[in-house]
Amino acid sequence: MVILRGNPDHLPGYPAHDDDGGSRQATLVQLRAWLMRHDFAPGTRLPPERDLSEILGVSRGELRKALATLEAEGQVWRHVGKGTFIGSRRVEVMSLSEIDRVTNPAEVMRARLLIEPMLAREAALNATQDHIEAMAACILRTRSAQTWRQYETADNEFHRLIAQATGNRLLLALFDALNAVRRAVVWGALRSGRQRPPDDHHSFAEHDRIAAAIAQRDLPGSAEAMHHHLRAVQKQLIDSKGPAIPPE
Repeated sequence: MVILRGNPDHLPGYPAHDDDGGSRQATLVQLRAWLMRHDFAPGTRLPPERDLSEILGVSRGELRKALATLEAEGQVWRHVGKGTFIGSRRVEVMSLSEIDRVTNPAEVMRARLLIEPMLAREAALNATQDHIEAMAACILRTRSAQTWRQYETADNEFHRLIAQATGNRLLLALFDALNAVRRAVVWGALRSGRQRPPDDHHSFAEHDRIAAAIAQRDLPGSAEAMHHHLRAVQKQLIDSKGPAIPPE
């Protein structure tokens, strides 16, 4: 006669029952069912762990393991000291003042090279006659500017008009955010000793080409002209070893 010692449920050749695993699974099932019944909106904060464990009738340790599983699945997210929330973890968006402190002129120019040619292309597709006439007026003001400050104001308006001419308010908002960072990061430090732009300033002809391509509804030409212009600005502001000059 063979006497089995130890766990009476554990027979030789068969795996032992995983009580802990079964308990974790049961807690997870309970938690899923409870969340399904309540159908919380994304961002809703769940009750504190102590209260939720009492609601479900489980231990806090079991509850934490179940919450960890749901967090790994993207069903909830947890913030130490704040609680557990429904949905995926929210992206923390930096404010413009925070971006100012962590970015640099090279990153700003790279962002402009990626974004503004696309804006010019969209402007060529959607610009109205009023937009085109306003761009021409801005170009005249850049040429007649008696100070760099006057030039900067007209130049800034020219580039913003292109963003406006896309007819897309989200793209305009993105441009405004980029422009705010641009002016804070680059232009506060890079200045010229000149009183006004020289008569042969490179941007004059480049602005003409951009505006002409937009007026002609030349989508690839508009993007190419803007890219060429920004590459020239990049060379002047970052690659140049000479004195710094104001923005374009």
